[in-house]
Amino acid sequence: LKTSSTVNLISGFFVISPQKSAKMRLRLAGAVLLSAAAYYVYLPLPSGVSEPWKLMLLDALFRSFMQASDVAHTLGVCHRVHLLNRIVSWVEEIEARSCTAVHVADSTLGGVPTRVFQPKGGKQLKRGVIYFHGGGWVLGSGRMRSYDLLCRKMAEELDSVIMSVDYRLAPEAVFPDQYHDALAASRAFLSAQVLERYSIDPERVCVSGDSAGGNLAAAVAQELSSDDSLTAKFKVQALIYPVLQALDFYTPSYQQNRAVPILYRPVMARFWLQYLGADMSLEPLLLANNHSSLDQPAISGSTRSKLDWTALLPAERKKHFRPVVKETGSPGVMGKVPQLMDVRAAPLLAEQGVLGRTPKAYVMTCEFDVLRDDGLMYVRRLQSAGVAVTSDHYEDGFHGCMVFAYLPMMSSVGQRSMNNYIHWLDQNL
Repeated sequence: LKTSSTVNLISGFFVISPQKSAKMRLRLAGAVLLSAAAYYVYLPLPSGVSEPWKLMLLDALFRSFMQASDVAHTLGVCHRVHLLNRIVSWVEEIEARSCTAVHVADSTLGGVPTRVFQPKGGKQLKRGVIYFHGGGWVLGSGRMRSYDLLCRKMAEELDSVIMSVDYRLAPEAVFPDQYHDALAASRAFLSAQVLERYSIDPERVCVSGDSAGGNLAAAVAQELSSDDSLTAKFKVQALIYPVLQALDFYTPSYQQNRAVPILYRPVMARFWLQYLGADMSLEPLLLANNHSSLDQPAISGSTRSKLDWTALLPAERKKHFRPVVKETGSPGVMGKVPQLMDVRAAPLLAEQGVLGRTPKAYVMTCEFDVLRDDGLMYVRRLQSAGVAVTSDHYEDGFHGCMVFAYLPMMSSVGQRSMNNYIHWLDQNL
């Protein structure tokens, strides 16, 4: 009896009701899905990155969008860039809405769509900033929530008129279309009619932009600073982690941050090829520096010196990295993509005399960004040309961090960099 009771007790203990079994299966499925999600999101990051889990989540979101776009492209549904832009627009774009402090309206500037932010009240004559958004010349819009919030904050805190330009994007538009849009909008911005219409002080105007927009801002600053026909010229240029060259994909920052989100090394090469209207099959050649090998007759010693990071970067950025310069490469690349040498696409290649005529500069760079050294080399070249430059470097920063200063992806370095950028403009514009 004693043995029988024990067996019955044990058997009863292991009997699981259908309801409990279903709950256990759900919990197990949830644990598996959670583990899979954690595996997808988790990415080993350098220890110094600001708030790494936020960056991982942001990267996972971007990777999901890009992978969905690649699938759609492969299936022939649409171009990968079109789907990616539709997703970004659906998530981020907002209408022009005024508030108690700032009047916001969509307009055009030199025939280019532009969102205008005008502070209400304040001084009669305002400061003026023309801004070019980032996105690798293929993505984004000044109508995105992140840029809308940035420009509102600038308008209010600087008592400044901000004009955020929606230049054309690849693949429909390729270089020099984006540059021409930026130039046309800037010329219109500096015109007497526009300055008068918006009560902008012609002595206090700035050209600015981030990433690909920083590229356009630098190129526009170079062109217009040498144009003696203009009655008004930019007082300052403010470049936020700008992309400035495509001849060397092995700078220390490209080597150090090749796998750091949100801008991976291959993605930047892809952006360049799309911007320049080149064959995407050239990507491996660019990533191997085959396009800038020593046997390329189009690249002179003078050109190479303008992006010689062994001479232009401080020791703490060079670290243990070594240049990757091929003796022999792919000789046909420069013939297929001569735009790689065009200073309007690669402002770092500008002559010293051109740089010396550009206005006082602010250049933001981030330690964990493949484009870090583009910005730092430009700082050094501007300084050598006699231009006053403020180099604002963020040791815990990553590419794109400044526009993540608001919820839901609000980051500490995003808030700090945005506030310091606006403070610099306040002190120098």
